[in-house]
Amino acid sequence: MTTVDTAVRARQSLPARIAARLGGGAMRFFLIAVGLFWLTPTVGLLLSSLRDKSDITGSGWWKVFAHPAQLTTSSYSDLFHNDTVMRSLLTTALITVPATVLVILIGALAGYAFAWLDFPGRDWWFMAVVGLLVVPVQVALIPVAKLFDKLGIFESTPGVVLFHTAFGLPFAVFLLRNFFAEIPRELLEAARLDGAGELRLFTRVVLPLGGPAIASLGIFQFLWVWNDMLIALIFADSGHPPITVALQQQVRQFGDNIDVLASGAFLSMVVPLAVFFAFQRQFVSGVMAGAVK
Repeated sequence: MTTVDTAVRARQSLPARIAARLGGGAMRFFLIAVGLFWLTPTVGLLLSSLRDKSDITGSGWWKVFAHPAQLTTSSYSDLFHNDTVMRSLLTTALITVPATVLVILIGALAGYAFAWLDFPGRDWWFMAVVGLLVVPVQVALIPVAKLFDKLGIFESTPGVVLFHTAFGLPFAVFLLRNFFAEIPRELLEAARLDGAGELRLFTRVVLPLGGPAIASLGIFQFLWVWNDMLIALIFADSGHPPITVALQQQVRQFGDNIDVLASGAFLSMVVPLAVFFAFQRQFVSGVMAGAVK
């Protein structure tokens, strides 16, 4: 080891030296252990959903490793014949998909306008949008409920979609505006010289380049709306509730149907997990691009 290397190592802090030493197999082992620990609740819920009601109430889910014969699909058969839970899955999809699509569409249009269009008060309007990020949802529950009641959309699926869209837009505009602003101006000017209008420029140039950021936004919005319970509990139709409220009602009405609850809870997790893994490459690209920029 040279004198220069010794001096460099001497100037390194203790955390830096520890990180350098753990950069090999030990760190990989640690990350794998953390990942397995993180997945433990999901695995436990899956195994619980594959056990009989008496087995669930009588012992922990880890007992299935010693008694594999406990595994059964009867709880899922009962779940698929539970009209309340199955209707709730459809209601959740009818809320989540429009709320996600509207946030992406409106957020992308607004983000492009704030990034590349000149209009009076553009920066002030953008500051107002950023200020809305700090407004908690709880503050707007009572005023919005009164407004929706006057409009006739309280306790309805369109009302829930409108609420999620409104509160998802500030973050969407903020994220996409910052991403679109990093597109090289020369690229847009070249497209304009070729005769592209603003709409064509937006659809043919900006949207393809902003794909990773849009995918990241879509995943965040989808997961937030799908897993929401507070807004659904207040604004959704009590006769056709989303899955989160339906499972809560099952607990309240039937205290002994733990098998249906376990399988229903796992089924409600499968859809957002599938969405995340389907778009994980675009999600990572969007996060990394935002970090670099």
